[in-house]
Amino acid sequence: MTQTYYRTKGQGPRIVVIGGGTGLSVILRGMKKITDNLTAVVTVSDDGGGSGVLREDLGILPPGDIRSCILAMADEEGPMQDILQYRFSEGMLAGQNFGNLFIAAMTGVCGSFEEAVKKTGTILRIRGSVLPVTGADIRLCAELEDGSIIRGESSIPKAVQTSRKPIKRVYLDPAEPEATEGVIEAICEAEAIVIGPGSLYSSIVPNLLVKGIAEAVASAAGKKILICNVMTQPGETDGYDVVRHALTVNEYLGTNALDYVIANNSSMDPEQLASYAKDGAYPVLPGPEDRQILQDHGITLVSGGFAEFRKGYIRHDADRVASVVGGFACL
Repeated sequence: MTQTYYRTKGQGPRIVVIGGGTGLSVILRGMKKITDNLTAVVTVSDDGGGSGVLREDLGILPPGDIRSCILAMADEEGPMQDILQYRFSEGMLAGQNFGNLFIAAMTGVCGSFEEAVKKTGTILRIRGSVLPVTGADIRLCAELEDGSIIRGESSIPKAVQTSRKPIKRVYLDPAEPEATEGVIEAICEAEAIVIGPGSLYSSIVPNLLVKGIAEAVASAAGKKILICNVMTQPGETDGYDVVRHALTVNEYLGTNALDYVIANNSSMDPEQLASYAKDGAYPVLPGPEDRQILQDHGITLVSGGFAEFRKGYIRHDADRVASVVGGFACL
């Protein structure tokens, strides 16, 4: 599919994107070009970095992924974007992001995290809406293959790498928190439901563990599309291929719900991959048998040159991915 779908202001297909982390914000920059009817459903299980500090100090949900999505969906990316992306380098605020502090302040002004996110989106004139998947204070937990339990998203990759025992399953504590108002409705009304990209067990699956989310995705009439990660995630998906990414998502959805998997098949410069290899991250490329295996599970593989190298990082080509998603949404 090569046609690019650009929306007329105020129009476009109803698209929900579920995930978190850098991968989600990258994709949203492409999606906002094809539709104004865009909803980002974002995980709130992060407990590391500046978001983790604010979570512990102020008792608010982690704002980092939410902030990145709001900025990605903003109508214009100018000086305000630079200010909200600014990270302090010294003093008591060293390592803290101003955008995170802004959302924390808005939470105090608005009285709730959900309302703060909504107001921040209005200020930045975002295309569509950003919704935290739940308003509950949740912790992501993982059971490893040896039966050990790891609590906290930031602790899981380290534990896997140290023990060399892969993740058996992840779950939330408390289990099945209530979804934020509007999330399930957006999923049910969407013409396309996009899952990912993002860390499989820490950015994607936590959303599917919130009460009613997996069931809503599975039963929705819209096309269900997984954007497969370009690279493996050390400590989470070591050795995972395209098929395993897709079948893991279906496992947490509780059924063979996925209709399409978008996967990069373009080769990358060895020099570009060298720094990733040092950290144990490797390309996720579709193999010769993947198309048939996925087809046996009712999934159509869409492969192509969906990756690009920018500012020292390998990312999805957001415009190309959005074009494909827009085509499926319009079917």
